[in-house]
Amino acid sequence: QVQLVESGGGLVQVGDSLRLSCAASGRTFSSTAMGWFRQAPGKEREFVARISWSGGSTSYADSVKGRFTISRDNAKNMYLQMNSLKPEDTAVYYCAAQVGLHRLFRPEEIDYWGQGTQVTVSS
Repeated sequence: QVQLVESGGGLVQVGDSLRLSCAASGRTFSSTAMGWFRQAPGKEREFVARISWSGGSTSYADSVKGRFTISRDNAKNMYLQMNSLKPEDTAVYYCAAQVGLHRLFRPEEIDYWGQGTQVTVSS
């Protein structure tokens, strides 16, 4: 089992920055990709960013490309630096982990979820 705990959410103004953190505990695997999804009220959970187990490969949703940066410092800690925040970034952000290679990084393929952290961007 893997446990994921997010932190760093909050209420900010348009154009501000936030840094989300995700700490993994329990059994971790070297081939575990990690990433972030978000879910706004009344909407489906959507992909935000993904980072490979080595940290050498990253991918982003078009809506956050150039503004968000995903990183990890080891197999257990991951971060999402969010700059130039917009009201449409308001959502609950979830940390996600996926074991194994060559799998699609989408909600139905995620093995472990965090409890979520609220990000609210006020105009």
